[in-house]
Amino acid sequence: MTKTIRVRYFASIREALGTGEEAITTQAETLGALRDELIARGGSHAAALARGRAVRLALDQVMARDDAALRDGAEVAFFPPVTGG
Repeated sequence: MTKTIRVRYFASIREALGTGEEAITTQAETLGALRDELIARGGSHAAALARGRAVRLALDQVMARDDAALRDGAEVAFFPPVTGG
């Protein structure tokens, strides 16, 4: 089922992609599938969201795992881990 979602990017991921957010239409059923779909775009998306990179995910402003189910109208955020000091 096709869904329209809002994707937000933060910190170094936003800088790498040159945008803070976008609305996309996707067939992805989970956050992990969405990430793979974005990686498949190639270029800066592939580099910034690569599976070997530590990337945190949030679904509707709540931390989530790759297997979290996507719904139409959801807000998804990708951001690097935050370190404190």
